[in-house]
This record gives sequence, structure tokens and C-alpha cells, in this order.
Amino acid sequence: MIEDLKKACQVLYDGGIILYPTDTVWGIGCDATNPEAVQRVYEIKQRTDSKALLVMVDSTVKVDFYVDVVPPVAWDLIELTDKPLTLIYDGARNLAPNLLPEDGSIGIRVTTEKFSQQLCQRFRKAIISTSANISGQPTPANFSEISEEIKAQVDYIVEYRQNDMSRPKPSSIIKLGKGGQVKVIRQ
Repeated sequence: MIEDLKKACQVLYDGGIILYPTDTVWGIGCDATNPEAVQRVYEIKQRTDSKALLVMVDSTVKVDFYVDVVPPVAWDLIELTDKPLTLIYDGARNLAPNLLPEDGSIGIRVTTEKFSQQLCQRFRKAIISTSANISGQPTPANFSEISEEIKAQVDYIVEYRQNDMSRPKPSSIIKLGKGGQVKVIRQ
């Protein structure tokens, strides 16, 4: 796993795209602060950049760096959740401009899965985490279901957990709006 982490980080530092295991499904990832890398992810997924991508960080401390004001309810939700949770915040900052939708929001997930957490710690920046499929196609449940088309377009494929045949589900998504509004997008 250590070699995978080193290689994945180097690819991210160089502006490349990785295919990696997360706390949910396998993800396509890049440096969330690099506009060129973000554009490549949109191209790989064949997705318009008006549909935002989420980012992953390794700790709650990093959320403050990427969001102007974190609503107090966010800390409670992160602390109380027993499964992967993506929170959508208003007022994103310090991220590639083409990553953000017109409303300036960003979806952030704090990962606790071993590999993705260590990857985020070592890289020290937010990492894009979007499912490893072409937009509109089914989300692959494990590595064996990822299309050759996707694999051929990334710069590095992590070896760790490629043989894991479990079928994790995508994260829950909750949007935190102005005035304390909480809207469940996906359970």
C-alpha cells in the first residue's frame, strides 16, 4: 500500500488522474485545486462541467479551508454518521474554479477508509472523488466492473483493493443551505 500511496501522490502532484479505492465506490481522482486536471476528469467522464464533482479530505480540519463558513450542524452530522456522508456547503474556496457550479457550492466528504484517508493526508490537498464511470452509465460496485475505457484514460491505477469484490454503495448526500436548511439529496 505504501508504494501505491507514493505513486498516486506523485501523479496527483504532476497534475495527473488516478483511479483509486475510496470509502465508497472506486473513484476517479485528481488535485481539486488544479483546473487542467479537473477538466480532464470532466472529459474522462464525458460530463459537462455544470454538474459539480465532490472532493474528499482526510479530516474535519480541512473542511474549514475549503468553505467560507461551515454551519454548526455540519459538525454534528459528520460526528454522528455511521456511513460515508457527503455534505454540500455554500461558499466554496481554495479550489479550481471549474470545479464549482454557478452557486459556488462544493460537496465534501471526510473519508475514514484506510487508503483514501492516507492518500489525502499525504497529498495535503482536497482530491476529486467521482465514481469511476462515464456519466449516465451505472456506477461500478468494485474494480472488476470499471470499464476498460475509463482505465485507459487515467495516469495511474492503484493496485490496493483491486481484488476486493464487496459492493459498497455511494455516499449519502446532504445539502446544507442558508439559514440552517438541511436537504437530503441521496440517502
